[in-house]
Amino acid sequence: MKKHFYIPLFLFGFTFSVQSQEMVPLTKSEVLAKVTDQNTSIKISEQEFNAAKADYRQTNAIFLPNITASHTAMATTNPLMAFGSKLNQEILTQNDFNPALLNDPSQIENYATKFEIQQPLINLDGIYQRRAAKSKMEAMSLKTERTHDYLVFEVEKAYMQLQLAYKAVTVLEKALDAANANKKLADNSFKQGYLHRADVLNVEVRVTEVQNQLQTAKSNVQNASNYLSFLMNDETYVVYTPTDELTIASFTMEDKTISENRSDIKAMQLASNAYEAMNKADKMAFLPRLNAFGSYELYDDQIFQGDANGYLFGAQLTWDLFQGSKRFGKVQKSKAEFEKSKLEYKQYVSQSNLELNKAKRAFLDAENKLKLNTLALQQSEESLRIRTNRFKEGLEKTSDLLLVETQYAQKQLEYYQTIFEYNYAQAYLQFLTKE
Repeated sequence: MKKHFYIPLFLFGFTFSVQSQEMVPLTKSEVLAKVTDQNTSIKISEQEFNAAKADYRQTNAIFLPNITASHTAMATTNPLMAFGSKLNQEILTQNDFNPALLNDPSQIENYATKFEIQQPLINLDGIYQRRAAKSKMEAMSLKTERTHDYLVFEVEKAYMQLQLAYKAVTVLEKALDAANANKKLADNSFKQGYLHRADVLNVEVRVTEVQNQLQTAKSNVQNASNYLSFLMNDETYVVYTPTDELTIASFTMEDKTISENRSDIKAMQLASNAYEAMNKADKMAFLPRLNAFGSYELYDDQIFQGDANGYLFGAQLTWDLFQGSKRFGKVQKSKAEFEKSKLEYKQYVSQSNLELNKAKRAFLDAENKLKLNTLALQQSEESLRIRTNRFKEGLEKTSDLLLVETQYAQKQLEYYQTIFEYNYAQAYLQFLTKE
């Protein structure tokens, strides 16, 4: 007895908790606006672009100077350092040339303030590294754009799933009402001796089946609502009700092709360009670099003073002739990465065309299926109407009525499922062919 008492009580509590959740009406445009503003994937993609932009800004160093300032305090009895410090401070006297003082000087303090500048003049490998960083930044920008396109497609799908879930609930609620009505009619017929107990049990089984299907449909409503909440980065996880109806969308499939201007394909091309630029940068590393330099120095025997000063400027040409074959290996690696990126681009375009062909066939299949299911639904509805009238007159078997009733509910669900598949195929084609 305890088992039979607690299970219905648990189911009642679960149903009550579901029904007590807040129901929030939601339009598709509201979902799109919130996803664009709040979605975590978009924010992650934006930060990836910001990181690539920062890498590109770092390459300004090949044009702009490097400026540093320092202040050094020092005390020494080192003969060379002591003599040099006095010389820099411009306090050297004739007495300082005494060999005894030169060899064994007294402690001297030296405070030096120094401003240094280094200006790149010719840095060919840095120029190609800058080009690579720019291509990467532009690729990340296009990736962000494609992420947004994908989430628009996901919103279309998720919102349709919510609409479909509610359609299933509506169909099954009507089916449950019809099943309960048939059960009531079967109970009356059994009391009057027109039906066997087995027929009544068949009707009761049908009622239980519809109740189970209805509970699953309500769970699907919650699942679809939760996914929309996830897309909108909304942690309240309320149950949404769609304000837009699930209707057949109009679409023309003519001349739908994969464009090389699609943001993700362009991003792949830019990534390949970046690898090409890095390969050229590695080759240019064999050439010499020319940099200018200069400094302005202040010296004194008192801290933060500068009674003596001097400057220095010049240019330096450097050429790394050999680094133990390290650069040769680096060029080979960047060359292989460049060739790999070209193959990946070709493969990606080919795979996109494969997906487009599959999507076109799926759309045609869904279009044909929609026509057939529309006709099947009309026939099933008419068959149910006839069988129900005959059952009320005692001219139809209970099993035949239950079969037709089940079939009609299935045809309704299949019809709405086909509308979802038809609209989804359209949305996917638009996503694949978007420029």
